[in-house]
Amino acid sequence: MKKILMAGLMVVMAMSAEAQVKKQAPAGTTASIARGKVLYKNICATCHQADATGVPRMNPPLIKTKYVLGDKTKLIKVLLLGLNEDVEIEGEYYSNPMPSQATLKDEEIADVLTFVRNSFGNKAPAITTAQVKAVRATIK
Repeated sequence: MKKILMAGLMVVMAMSAEAQVKKQAPAGTTASIARGKVLYKNICATCHQADATGVPRMNPPLIKTKYVLGDKTKLIKVLLLGLNEDVEIEGEYYSNPMPSQATLKDEEIADVLTFVRNSFGNKAPAITTAQVKAVRATIK
C-alpha cells in the first residue's frame, strides 16, 4: 500500500513540475531576461533604481507604464535615440533627459527591454534582436 501511495505521489509531483515548466517563458526568452538583468543593473538602475521605481520628478518608473508595456518600436527608439522631453506617467511629470544607449548591440537592447518588460510586475512579450535591428535601420 505504501508503495502505491508513494508511486501516486511521485506521479502527481512530476505532473506539477511539468506544468510549472510549461508556464515559464521559452528558453530563449529566459536567457534574454537573464542577460538583460545584468545590463539593467549595470546601466539602467542608476537612474531608474534597482526596483524600477524611478526618482520623483526626475527619472520615470518602469513599472506597468505604457512606455514599457506599449508600442515596442517606440520603446526601442527611446533607447536608441534617448529622450529629452518631459514624460507624464499617471499625472506625474519626469524631466531628466535620458541619454541614447545606441552604443549597445541590438541583442543587448533586446535583452534589457525584455528584462524590464517581464520584471517588476510587468508582463509583456519579448523584444527580439531582429526588432531592434529593424528599428535601428530606420533611424540611421
